[in-house]
Amino acid sequence: MSAADLVGLVGVVLILSAYALLQGGRLAVRAPLYSAMNLVGSGLILFSLTVDFNLPSAIIEGAWTLISIYGLAVALRKRTPES
Repeated sequence: MSAADLVGLVGVVLILSAYALLQGGRLAVRAPLYSAMNLVGSGLILFSLTVDFNLPSAIIEGAWTLISIYGLAVALRKRTPES
């Protein structure tokens, strides 16, 4: 197993863990941690794709990354007091 594969597998574990925690009621969809886990996970998978490129996977992980950035920004904005 290459280093890129290992990095990608860590990304998969992060994304699946976030989803499992969400489904188990241990993590809220609006929690910054949920979006952060998805963001880091998808970023790691994208990194692994730089070694063994796959266009459909790159598209889904790119979209996952962008959506996670948006979700994290919304979650963090709601945590800050309004001025």
